[in-house]
Amino acid sequence: MEKVRFQSPQDGEALEFYVIEQTRINGVDYLLAAEEEEGDCEAFILKELSHGSEEEAVYELVDSEEELAYISRIFSELLDDVDFTM
Repeated sequence: MEKVRFQSPQDGEALEFYVIEQTRINGVDYLLAAEEEEGDCEAFILKELSHGSEEEAVYELVDSEEELAYISRIFSELLDDVDFTM
């Protein structure tokens, strides 16, 4: 499973997450990332903000409740064995 590193914009701390799944919706890439590789843990849906010309991808947490609910349903369909609770 791919592991990615994110830098917190608040304090610059490097955070590592496992990419569980990724999808593209309406030309926007989304990642489902979790703190642990397996088992129950916190997971986050991240939305790519960068463009193809940038050297490193830039993601932010999806915080819109409507967008989060919609993307969560998509990831639920892609992953049969994953349950989301918000």
